[in-house]
Amino acid sequence: MQAERTGLVLKGIGGFYYVQDGENLISCRARGKFRKDRVSPYAGDHVRFTVDENGEGYLAEILPRRNFLVRPPLANLDKLFVISSVSDPQPSTLIIDKTIAAAELKNIEPVLVFTKTDLEDASVLREIYGGIGLRTYFVSAESSEGMDALRAELAGCISAFTGNSGVGKSTLLNRLMPQLVLETGEISRKLGRGRHTTRHVELYPVENGYVADTPGFSTLDIERYELFRKEELPGGFREFEPYLGQCRFSSCSHTCEKGCAVLAAAQAGKIARSRLESYIAMYNEVKDIREWQLSKTRNV
Repeated sequence: MQAERTGLVLKGIGGFYYVQDGENLISCRARGKFRKDRVSPYAGDHVRFTVDENGEGYLAEILPRRNFLVRPPLANLDKLFVISSVSDPQPSTLIIDKTIAAAELKNIEPVLVFTKTDLEDASVLREIYGGIGLRTYFVSAESSEGMDALRAELAGCISAFTGNSGVGKSTLLNRLMPQLVLETGEISRKLGRGRHTTRHVELYPVENGYVADTPGFSTLDIERYELFRKEELPGGFREFEPYLGQCRFSSCSHTCEKGCAVLAAAQAGKIARSRLESYIAMYNEVKDIREWQLSKTRNV
């Protein structure tokens, strides 16, 4: 019987999972019980595995996950970098807020990054997001403004970047991590994949941590695959926290009720109007979600 070892899954391709064990990268197959239990290892999973006398690795167990995303399939993220442009395209506070809330409710730290600050004044965005306790960066890939501080956010953690087309995510990654872009480009050429074809998810070492290469990962994936109960939603808006439990009615939805402490705080300017509007829009989207729909994003 081979002794079990532990490691971190960096990627999975064609039934093989590549596990970082110290300085070694071990190619492993998943045991049959994973198929039986309908469980798939994700990049970011901490696993137990064995290596036989022929040097073949086999995954034995996925250790408990702190969090996971369904698409892209990623586990145990520490930070999700939410990328939006200041201009061209114009930022959507609803899309930004949906992504922040999904991260918050998944126990992933959201980090806001606004790009293209050389094109337009960002004072409105600073006013909305500067006071809610999230680390927020305003950067320009053209001038390198904010790049050093943002790079420091990558140190020692597992991170992923998400942002819709045109917000400058690829340019940002090029400036922050040129070695990552080079490696992924080489892999893409070797695989013969087109630029718009979804590839596997892979973790790359950066700043004593890892960054997930998640091809095509946009806020649309968050909207489609990360669903929550209406009762959970206030937990995705951290500035609501001081007012929760202070409403006149215990069943308050914080959308229209009289005596709602959250609505009163927004009226007093303590909560940004756009943040409240995002919450109400999201509440109306999730209020009729059924348990069977939620199970698709939770039993993984």
